[in-house]
Amino acid sequence: MSTINQGTYQEDAGIQSRRWLILIVLNLFVFMSTLDGSIVNIALPVLSEKLGLPIAQIEWVTTGYLMAICAAILFFGRLGDIAGKIRLFKIGTVVFILGSLLCGLSGSLPALVAARVVQAVGASMTMANSQGIVADIFPATERGKALGLIGTFVSLGSIAGPSLGGIIVSNLGWEYIFWVNVPIGLIAVALGWKVLPKDLIRVKAKVDIPGSVLFACFIIALFAGLLLGQQHGYSNTGIIIALCAAVLAFAAFIRVELRRPEPLLQLKLFKNPLFSLSILCGFLVFSANFCFSIIATFYTQSMLGLSPSSAGFLLMLFPISMVVIAPLSGALSDKIGSESLTFAGLVVMVIAQFGLAQLHDGTPVGLVGVWIGMLGIGSGLFQSPNNSLIMSTVPRTQLGSAGSVNSLVRNIGMVVGITLATTILFNVMSGKAGHRVTGLIPDRPDIFLAGMHAVFTTSAALCLTAALLTGWRFVRTRRVRVEMGRQRPEEGRG
Repeated sequence: MSTINQGTYQEDAGIQSRRWLILIVLNLFVFMSTLDGSIVNIALPVLSEKLGLPIAQIEWVTTGYLMAICAAILFFGRLGDIAGKIRLFKIGTVVFILGSLLCGLSGSLPALVAARVVQAVGASMTMANSQGIVADIFPATERGKALGLIGTFVSLGSIAGPSLGGIIVSNLGWEYIFWVNVPIGLIAVALGWKVLPKDLIRVKAKVDIPGSVLFACFIIALFAGLLLGQQHGYSNTGIIIALCAAVLAFAAFIRVELRRPEPLLQLKLFKNPLFSLSILCGFLVFSANFCFSIIATFYTQSMLGLSPSSAGFLLMLFPISMVVIAPLSGALSDKIGSESLTFAGLVVMVIAQFGLAQLHDGTPVGLVGVWIGMLGIGSGLFQSPNNSLIMSTVPRTQLGSAGSVNSLVRNIGMVVGITLATTILFNVMSGKAGHRVTGLIPDRPDIFLAGMHAVFTTSAALCLTAALLTGWRFVRTRRVRVEMGRQRPEEGRG
């Protein structure tokens, strides 16, 4: 494997003069593509009512999008290293806008899910390569801040969906949660094709087709089995077969990757404990946040009796808190390091999640807002430094792969969060009701609240696990630095 290097972006004064404008273009599509993973959540009750479908079925509008991204993102990350990250990003922007247009024109659940898959293909192209583009263009002294801002917009897009979606659904209709991407996207495309430079760094290698197919089969079989299991129970023969197929596909994928000289997934990335631990913590946090995201929309509307727009404004406290905190934590991580900030953010998130687990149908809206705001503050403290940690541990020729792994784990975390939340919710509700439940039961808020409390307790446990792992890393890193500080004077005396 060889690298085609036609120079560096840092040597081009023209590119450096517009690097922050390039970052704005990247962030616009990062925001829109992650936003569309969650913006539908607030419209699920409306779609469920209009299409006459239970929650467990209408959920495919969200999970189908995330599933398609997870299946394709490693492929497009590796293809970005080979064919050019900027070229693939540009193509992805066009495909994403086309998918957004088709989503708004869909009149049935199958058509909407199919359009969401088209949208997801474009989103995966942009997600897989945006972090690598930033790491290529920005100098080392500003890379943490720039990657932190990418991470901020990723998190904002993921969490702002229910808030913005509620406002749009109430005033315009559910179709416009997709159509709003079209004019914004066209402006960003026109700007992007003008300011984005040509690719200078590419890897001369072949695309790993067997690995790509096996990984896609693993993702589809796994999440199809998990999601269908909510509706039919996990003792169903077809679902057991799907989950077994997922295990076999994953085992075959790892075997193929270990033997290929140019694998789809650079498994050696995970030999770096800093990279692996940061990836794991990111997965746990996104799983916990999406437990909150999918449940909070139903709690605010069905339990508190808020309209979609009022619920959207309340949930907006999460992204607003992140907008304030995340850029500060990203810039601060360049000065004091990332470990302490990620730990502090996780501690705040644990407190907020346990607070959410105490909510009921008579809780004052102000108190609900406090816990939501705290969750946003904790996420803002965590996300930007964690993304900087991930992308600072890999060589430049693997930035596309590392960025796609980070995006993959983030999106898997979203799907796992939704699946975990709804599985726990339905199981607890079914136990309380005495029969199989896959939706809200009229006039029985106690049954939903019991399930909600179990979900938020679980998401708090996920954040607590991440906090303990990060705290252990922080203490260990400080000890190593202290030991190195003691050795240097001794070496000087020697």
